[in-house]
Amino acid sequence: MLWTRRRRADFDKITTPTARRHAALLQASWAIFDEIAADAPAVLRKGPRGGGRDRDKVVEHVVAAEASYARKIGIRDHPKSSDLSPEVASRREQAVELLSAPSDGSPLIENGWSTRYAVRRFAWHVLDHAWEIEDKSQ
Repeated sequence: MLWTRRRRADFDKITTPTARRHAALLQASWAIFDEIAADAPAVLRKGPRGGGRDRDKVVEHVVAAEASYARKIGIRDHPKSSDLSPEVASRREQAVELLSAPSDGSPLIENGWSTRYAVRRFAWHVLDHAWEIEDKSQ
């Protein structure tokens, strides 16, 4: 996948204004996803061979992936209830805080992701599924 491969530029230094701009773009991506998911019907149109997920399964997938991605930048959380909303909000707030800070370009944790890569990976994934939900809602 072209969008998920790391590039040399992912390890470039990132200034405070750039990091804040990237974090704001990530927040906007989440807002778009949340809005599209909230407005979508529960049952989405299936593919030509009957494949595909319904809205709630797509949302569950995105939330689970975000938890996995968050570990790559040093965020560890453990859901304590069946209502994931507070955990999702907390994880996103922690991610924004981490990703809006300047960086020398190195991974945020050992064997983890750099700021640039993390922002791109989070945003790519959430927007890809926002578009999926939007497309399958019609």
